[in-house]
Amino acid sequence: MKKLTFRELIFVASMLFGLFFGAGNLIFPASMGQMAGSSMWQAAAGFLITGVGLPLLGVAALGISREDGLLELSSRAGRRFGLFFTCALYLTIGPFFAIPRCATVSHTVGIERILPGTGQSVGLAVFSFLFFAAVLFFSLRPGEILTWVGKVLNPLFLCFLGILVVRALISPMGGIGAAEASGAYADSAFFTGLLEGYNTMDALAGLAFGIIVVDVIRSLGVEKPEDVAESTVKAGLFSSLLMAVIYILVTVIGAQSRGVFPASANGGEALAYIADYYFGSVGAVILAVTVTVACLKTAVGLITSCGETFAKLFPKGPSYSVWAVIFCIVSFLIANLGLDSIIAWSMPVLMFLYPVAIVLVALTLTGRFFGDSPVVLRWTLGFTAAAAIFDFLRALPGQMQELAPLGWLADLAGGILPFSEQGFGWVVPAVLGLAVGLMCRRREQRRGADVR
Repeated sequence: MKKLTFRELIFVASMLFGLFFGAGNLIFPASMGQMAGSSMWQAAAGFLITGVGLPLLGVAALGISREDGLLELSSRAGRRFGLFFTCALYLTIGPFFAIPRCATVSHTVGIERILPGTGQSVGLAVFSFLFFAAVLFFSLRPGEILTWVGKVLNPLFLCFLGILVVRALISPMGGIGAAEASGAYADSAFFTGLLEGYNTMDALAGLAFGIIVVDVIRSLGVEKPEDVAESTVKAGLFSSLLMAVIYILVTVIGAQSRGVFPASANGGEALAYIADYYFGSVGAVILAVTVTVACLKTAVGLITSCGETFAKLFPKGPSYSVWAVIFCIVSFLIANLGLDSIIAWSMPVLMFLYPVAIVLVALTLTGRFFGDSPVVLRWTLGFTAAAAIFDFLRALPGQMQELAPLGWLADLAGGILPFSEQGFGWVVPAVLGLAVGLMCRRREQRRGADVR
């Protein structure tokens, strides 16, 4: 049976890295480094688990499941759940958060630094309008643009990042231990890093885009499911290793920058200040152009993916072109809330979706031990989702927590469920749901045996 050659494996790994890694993946480790300071290694360890490990497992789960995509995989627990989870996940990594973030990151790193006199709201509105006009243009004419951008601009982006990283490591602004940890990192750096890894949204993207990797591996002649899964994991390991190295280096640079700068409001500002410190205005322009084009590539890919998915989910609804226009308009409107607002509002949604995604991946990887029983899936995912709702409410921005109708219930659950303060109140309910599901499955098996 055919197996991937080393060259083919590197090709798939490179493609997987391109799918996962955009400019937005830089802003969170940079901010984490600044905030964690002397505790950055503990924070980075947590970040790598959710920012690198989970995406790898998500891709592997799709390879092992032999399903044709996220809808089919999640529908194992029921068609309604599959449709809900697929829509929620694609909207999160698409027009609600990830795509608008592409525009706001580009604006924060670029226009705000190059044209400091521009009004923030007006500048963001003009820039995001032009940004999404370009995104829509390319999304309606996919052709060769994604291939061209991936081959030319991704390497350009990584080359400039490499220059910045090497320059910063040779002439550090300060020692890692010079800055004390601040905010949540002061009390719990590891768990805060775990939650920060949610912001990359790569674990969700792994479930959404994993089928692309699986299809490419199959197109290269690999047929046996176990060989497909093995090749998927190997490609994921190569890609994950590169991502992990970049995350760690950017986190180190962020921590070192505290020797000169105070902690920035977000990672986009931090990167802009760091680039300006080492390369002046020229560095700021190069960084702005590279990040903007990298974000443009990512946004085009996400619009295309979301548009095709929703056209497939609702065959009697709008066409792909109409979905692309709708998603660009929604992304433009949300982008104008600003980067800080997008990050603040995305966190509650991620606190709900990530536990469900993690449990779905875990159940898929271990499904052979319980026959991929829908009963086990439903009970476990049901308990997980119910508990994750409380984490969703607790993660709402301050003003919304007061308005949340079930805020008092979330506080009550937080006092009862273990690990709630760390953002993992769903763990124990997930285990309980698994236990109940296994007992129900065993009861069904006994009834079946009695009938026979």
